[in-house]
This record gives sequence, structure tokens and C-alpha cells, in this order.
Amino acid sequence: MTTKELATTVQGTISKPPKKGWLYAPSPEGTDHFRLKPRYELFVGGKWVEPQSGKYFPTINPATETVIAEVAEANAEDVDRAVKAARKAYHKVWSKMKPAERGKYVYRIARRIQERARELAVVETLDGGKPIKESRDVDVPLAAAHFFHYAGWADKLEYAFAGRRARPIGVAGQVIPWNFPLLMAAWKLAPALACGNTVVLKPAETTPLTAMILAEIMQECELPEGVVNIVTGAGATGAAIVDHPDIDKIAFTGSTGVGKRIQRAVAGTKKRVTLELGGKAANIVFADAAIDQAVEGIINGIYFNQGHVCCAGSRLLVEESVHDLLVRKLTRRIETLRVGDPLDKNTDVGAINSKMQLEKIQELVAHGVSEGCQIHQSRAQLPSRGYFFAPTFFTGVAQSHRIAQEEIFGPVLSVITFRTPDEAVEKANNTQYGLSAGIWTDKAAKVFWMAKRMRAGVVWANTFNKFDATSPFGGFKESGFGREGGRAGLAPYLADAGSFASARSFVEAE
Repeated sequence: MTTKELATTVQGTISKPPKKGWLYAPSPEGTDHFRLKPRYELFVGGKWVEPQSGKYFPTINPATETVIAEVAEANAEDVDRAVKAARKAYHKVWSKMKPAERGKYVYRIARRIQERARELAVVETLDGGKPIKESRDVDVPLAAAHFFHYAGWADKLEYAFAGRRARPIGVAGQVIPWNFPLLMAAWKLAPALACGNTVVLKPAETTPLTAMILAEIMQECELPEGVVNIVTGAGATGAAIVDHPDIDKIAFTGSTGVGKRIQRAVAGTKKRVTLELGGKAANIVFADAAIDQAVEGIINGIYFNQGHVCCAGSRLLVEESVHDLLVRKLTRRIETLRVGDPLDKNTDVGAINSKMQLEKIQELVAHGVSEGCQIHQSRAQLPSRGYFFAPTFFTGVAQSHRIAQEEIFGPVLSVITFRTPDEAVEKANNTQYGLSAGIWTDKAAKVFWMAKRMRAGVVWANTFNKFDATSPFGGFKESGFGREGGRAGLAPYLADAGSFASARSFVEAE
């Protein structure tokens, strides 16, 4: 059987029959409190404008495979129009405005996000497939928190970088991914605006709708025309932003492959770049850890978000003496996870973002099976329609296996054993990525010893996937460079805040 054939049958043939047990009554979140437009244009110069290409593309609900709305497809001419609007707004309005006044606009955006929080959460779930409780309790509140945080920094930039004059860069081109559409927009827009820059933002083509609502919020907050411009489209639209000669700064979150292409494209230009790329995070569990707590952290790190997080703990490193115990507990725990309608408030694991992403997950899981790893998979009954994949983990995984090295971006975990802290560090760092890691132990000294040796931008201790607007986030190695969040997130948007090297030193000194 070929890998492709195995990929299409792996769930049906390896999984056991669906588990019988207690069922929860459906508790779907309502959608009648808002109305989406059937078609969205480009947001340029504070107005909705038709694309020069005349082309539109559908955005699909991954849980039902139905079209939600049509969205404009921007070409190079549209991007040029957006950049010109941003440049005009930068010179005539935004860079000349008093910092405290800019902060008021950023604060107003944060308040409006809170006021439209329920709508934003539902649209995020409809468009991306993540469970409503994840959108409602994590994505939207964190997005608002980032705007609140940077609103406070707008008139305090001179204090953020002592001895340096805080000046904006100019026009920032920002390209964001599909896994956290609203939150990623907030991570990039809020510091850029607070520092006095104007923006051309491109959301992912599979999840553009919350960015469209964000454009409406910009209008409602009476943000000066052209300060924020949102152009939708696929890779060609993002490339047009990267290649535009009047863009001063590129901020990208996405795959490592695309990040490398961006670096090549801007080489030799004036553009400054920050990249937040892929990850293959190690979640390290020692024998002295609170195992039940660790299991919940593992579930939170990989399954509640369908593995759709670049910092997902997709490699589980377990001390050999507790391997069997942890595997038993993890096996029982994934059986309790409810897979289904993302809008249902009982759902733990929602839909995979797209058919293409589901096929990639299936292919990599098939490779794990063909390489001799033992698969453990939830017996949850998957919906007959939509892009779903059962919570899965592998044991007997070697460091050389594809599932231990490649970013799967799905609810799939690889379990690897270790005997000593030194071996744990060596295995955790044995990857091209370096975005995040987790350490589970009851010894604080062991946490600090491990954290100092981890080549990861973020290290959590006895928790996982916890974010805060005041804390910097970013990676090492092929997970990118630069930091977003906190005081460090201001540096990439200020001309005199120092080079990337000094910004990184600033972060590490924190």
C-alpha cells in the first residue's frame, strides 16, 4: 500500500469502534446576533473598494464544507494602492499625531473588540474550525489585551528604550496565518500603531473574516483613513507586499519555508524583518512531576487547539520510569475528548482548518504507522461532513522519524523517552526549530537548569500555551527571529530602538 493510500485509510482501519458512553446534549453557540456580508471588498484608505483584479474567492466553514462568504482577491495593483494610502496617512496624519492621541485610538479599538467579542468569537470559529470556547476564552480576550497593553505604551516610548529617540519606521507590511487570525492581527497591529507606523495587513486566505470585522471596527473607531489597510488574497498578494519598494518593515508569521523566501526577497533592501515561523515544541515530563497535571497540560498543548499552534507541544519527552503510567493516563484522557461541531460549547476538538491541511496530517500519520510507530487514537465518532481528525499519539517514536521532526499542525503527538536531564535537553534541542518548550517537575532548580539549556524562545514550567500581552514571544533557529508582545514587541517598529541583535539582547536581559 502506498503512503497516500495508507493516509486515506489510517483513521478507519487503525481506530477501534466508537466508544459508547455518556453523551452531552448539544449546546451550540447562537449565530443570530450578527450578520455576515455575502461579499467582502478590500479595505483601503478607510473605505471598502473593489479589487482591480475583479476576482473573489470563497472562504469555507471547515466543519461543514460550506461557503461562508466571498472575499476580494488583491493583486499587485491593489497592494500598491494600499501602500500609497498607508504612506499618505503616515506623512500627513499618523506620524504627526501626539503619541497620547494615538494611544486613545488604540485603546478605543480594544474596547470595541470587547464590545463585539461574542460576534468575533463565533466568526473565528466558523471560519477557522477551532472550538468556540477556545475562540471565546482565549483568542478574543488576548486580542483585546494586546491593544490595551500597547495603548498604554504609545506615549511612553522614550521610557521603553532609555537613551534612544523613539521614532516610527514608516509603513509596515504584515502577513498573518490562519491558526490565530484575530490574535495574530492584534499582535502585529497594536505595537505598530502605538509606535506611529501605518499598516498594510494581509490575513490568511482561509481565515479572512475576523480581519474584515476588524476593518469595520477601525471605521467605527474613526481611525484616520489609510492608517490600517487590509488586503485579502493568497500567496501572490503576500508576495506583492513583501516585494513592494515603499514598504519599510515586514512582519510575517507562517511557515519556515515562506519565511526563508521572504528573507531572500528583502536581502539588500532597506526593509526590516521579523519572522515568527514553525515549531516542534518539546513538552518534557520528569518522574517527579504531578502526572495528572502534566496530562492536562499535554491535552491543552496539542488537542484543545487541534495542534493548530506553531508552539504546540507536539513532542512529548517522558522520563522512562513513568512512561507506561503516563501513556495509560493519556490514553484514557483522549477518550474523554469530545470531537465535533466547533460551535458546540461542549466540543473539545473542532475541525481541521482546510482539506489541504487534513491531507497533510493524514500523510504524516501514515508515515508514522509505516515507520513502525505504535498509534493510539481516540475512538470518538467523527462527523460525516467536514474536516476532522481524531486525537492521536504515537509511542515507540525515534528522533529520526518524520513525525518527530516535521511540523504536523494537527492533533497528533509523538512520545519519546529519556533517562537523564542531559538526554532530555539533547533530544529537545535536536530539531531545526526553537520556538517553545515545556518542563514538568516539582523541582524549581531543575526547571531553571533545563530552561537555561533549552534553545527555545519561550519555556513554560508546569503549564503550557499560556500567553500574556506583557510577555515577549518569538523563536530561535528556524523558528524565526524578533519578538512580539510586551516591551520587546515595540523594538521592531521603532527606527532608533536598535538593531535586531540589540533587541534580542534586550529580550534576553529581561
